[in-house]
Amino acid sequence: MEFLPAQLSTVTPSSMRTLQEIQATLQVAKLDPAELQPVAQCLSFSESFSSEDYCLLEVDDTLCKYIESGQSLTIRGDMDEHAVLCSEDKTFDLKMAGTSNMLLIVPDCRTPNQLASDSSTDQLIHCQIYGFAKSYWELKRSRPKLKKLKKLLMENQYEGPSSVKERNSTYPKYTKEDLMETIQASEQEIMQQLQLIHACRIEGYWRILEFDYEMKLLNHVTQLVDSESWSFSKIPLTICLQELELLEPREMIEHCLNCYGKRYTNEAGEVFYALNEDEVCKSNALMLLRNAVKFNLSEFEEVWQQSVPEGMSTRLDQLEGVALVDRNSRPQVIFQLNVEDLSESIQERFNSLFHIRVKWTEEDIAPYVRGLCGEKQTIGTLLTKYARSSMQNGVKVFSSRRPVS
Repeated sequence: MEFLPAQLSTVTPSSMRTLQEIQATLQVAKLDPAELQPVAQCLSFSESFSSEDYCLLEVDDTLCKYIESGQSLTIRGDMDEHAVLCSEDKTFDLKMAGTSNMLLIVPDCRTPNQLASDSSTDQLIHCQIYGFAKSYWELKRSRPKLKKLKKLLMENQYEGPSSVKERNSTYPKYTKEDLMETIQASEQEIMQQLQLIHACRIEGYWRILEFDYEMKLLNHVTQLVDSESWSFSKIPLTICLQELELLEPREMIEHCLNCYGKRYTNEAGEVFYALNEDEVCKSNALMLLRNAVKFNLSEFEEVWQQSVPEGMSTRLDQLEGVALVDRNSRPQVIFQLNVEDLSESIQERFNSLFHIRVKWTEEDIAPYVRGLCGEKQTIGTLLTKYARSSMQNGVKVFSSRRPVS
């Protein structure tokens, strides 16, 4: 479809051009009608024309179909944050892009594809311009900004139903709707993160269990497993709740099982849980490390193995992303370094890591930068961009590209 000079003229509804006038203009311009679409579209300004009532957003085919299906998009961000756009399961950065051409907003304008099935006879369609824009919003898939989620929930940790704090607490509590208004992430991403940080919905509000209380619940479960001689891979839910409900609410016991185990049902319809050995061992390690600046590695490994339930085995790879081993010190030491405590900014994250350690192997740094990778981006390409590689004793190591203060 081609817009002709006559079609683009500014006209009022009372002086709309006729098909004969369009054809006369074609003759004056010495244009062959056979080379053009048979349908001419004549543009005029609407009486409600405005340049301030519309914002344009560029979307890909997937997001366009998502909107056309009746789904909604939400812009999220506080006054001091860069706004993001969220669908049900994805987060996008919003970036303003300018254009040298003026973009007209013509809702009734038809594309060549829409005209393809029309009659081959000459036709004239009158379309109104409702607005224009010289810029539009571009979308770029981004990582959800979830660090704020845990920070908010940590302000009012749940210490159990009988705690004095629960009876007199004046700290804020958050529903899912409150969190979705505050956190720059999609609903699905928020719910996944709530599960990852072991958050629990209590009386309609999402809460994080205080660490000692969470470990108390876990110890109740593991001690019951030991006393009943159950397998860690087959803990009967009904009996477990009946045995422990005098100590803690059934909801809290089941929440603990959901955090540290996998739910399944046997052929008879009975519900069982299989405890995740890695998760149980990791929590016991964090309990040992949280009050120590640095822990002698050999002593830690011994105490750690003694702290876990009998039949479970500890391994250092269970601590990826929550603790770091310094093998260059004498004696070797281990200390807590939780990836959740590091900045969500890529450059700030690397600055912090290189401040903690000047040179990293890829194996050591990977757990702390894996979550920064974008779509189709590998840890290797991320390190190439933000770090400098070198060889040390035959091992490839990575250091900062800029001086570390």
